[in-house]
Amino acid sequence: MKITNAQFITSAASKEGFIRAGKPVIAVCGRSNVGKSSFINMLAGRKKLARVSQQPGRTRLVNYFDLGPVLLADLPGYGYARVSKQEKAKWARLLDDFFADPANTSHVFTLCDIRHEPTADDKSMVGYLYYHRIPFTVVATKADKLSRSQTDRALTAIAAAYKCGKGDIIATSSVTKQGLDAVLAVLDGVVQRASAPADEDDED
Repeated sequence: MKITNAQFITSAASKEGFIRAGKPVIAVCGRSNVGKSSFINMLAGRKKLARVSQQPGRTRLVNYFDLGPVLLADLPGYGYARVSKQEKAKWARLLDDFFADPANTSHVFTLCDIRHEPTADDKSMVGYLYYHRIPFTVVATKADKLSRSQTDRALTAIAAAYKCGKGDIIATSSVTKQGLDAVLAVLDGVVQRASAPADEDDED
């Protein structure tokens, strides 16, 4: 897959604003400051498509981006301590509403910081995806901060925390573009699966 003309579409503050697209919707989730905006910009091949902030917790809406073959939904970051309980509850409701309807997403990239073991919030997010059988890929961000041997050990720890195979995790870096091809390959697979039923009907 090659993404050449990524564009921001709109933001949704509630389920009434969620987009029903005629193509796969890919959700990006992770705790605050995990690097979601940098990851999206890497995918899009643009430096400022998603706004990168030094202050965690800035994404408070579902932000939609058109990447051509897929629509991408940037979800609010979780686990940021410096917001009110009321604000945290609002974010939680938005995430619950988003994942409650299978039509809202075809696949999820759940991000974690490769330098740290997954937090309780990270494990809860992955557990939620497992429980509801929502297809997802674990993406370990900021891999440029570690050596090759450190990366290998970190992936082993993340795999143990999430009860998945180390090969199921993609180590990425928005600085070096490490892991970009692997992520694009996942998107290719999602698009192919989404189009398969229509192709089969045509053959019949």
